[in-house]
Amino acid sequence: MVGLSSLPLAVLYGLARLLYWLMAYVLRYRRRVVMENLRNSFPEKSGAQIDQIANDFYWHFAQVMVEILKLRTLSAAEMRQRVLIENPDVLERLFAENKQVLTLGSHTGNWEWILPSGAVLFPGRVTGVYKPLMNPFFEAFLLELRTHVGAKLLPMKSTLRDLLRHRGQGRALSMLSDQAAGPEDHPYWTNFLHQDTPFYTGADKLAAQFGCAAVYVTIRRVRRGYYRISLTELHDGQTTLPPEEHQLTEAFARLLERDIQASPSDYLWSHRRWKHKRVQG
Repeated sequence: MVGLSSLPLAVLYGLARLLYWLMAYVLRYRRRVVMENLRNSFPEKSGAQIDQIANDFYWHFAQVMVEILKLRTLSAAEMRQRVLIENPDVLERLFAENKQVLTLGSHTGNWEWILPSGAVLFPGRVTGVYKPLMNPFFEAFLLELRTHVGAKLLPMKSTLRDLLRHRGQGRALSMLSDQAAGPEDHPYWTNFLHQDTPFYTGADKLAAQFGCAAVYVTIRRVRRGYYRISLTELHDGQTTLPPEEHQLTEAFARLLERDIQASPSDYLWSHRRWKHKRVQG
């Protein structure tokens, strides 16, 4: 893995071409899931348009795979060159106010480059919340990738303790908030991409309990190997939002829906996002 990661990205994109061909045409990686997700999310599009988005997704995903691999040897200086945060002042102001900030991202663009780029721009102030993997090899591998340029990682179950420990300190907890919440998670349901969709409600609860601010994060490819991150403040942490109203989660869903509709192929369509159904009654 280290040997592959040390190759220039220009060479790795050649490998991405091979991965694209294998996933899209040979292995047909999760093709049924991808096509079902796309048809349900874009009922207004023709079959030809859906096929084009699916093929574009596989090419996007192949590029992201080699870019994630490259994280192992990508320097902080190169990360700074390849990812531009358009409006860092959104976080700078909240940090200056000693606010703990929940940054809510999703599986769009290259989601794995969000945390390290934030760690490079804001040293010591960015921690990624993640769910540990059961496989020890891949757990260690991903930890090394994600922390290579100085980012910190926090297991999801330790979030409350961490917020208590760092109360009153200007910092960000980076969260991917578009995971498929199950019935046991008591999710918030809303119409998202024409479908009844469950969302985790952790952001609403944490913001209310700890006075956290919240920022929506989107990352989009501007050209091969280069991205732009845009920050949208959802809550300044100055007032308490009633968690039962799920204002942050609803705002996140609407912004994510907007971004997916603007660039459909950049979302992770192979994920079984709609595997859970709402229990009526």
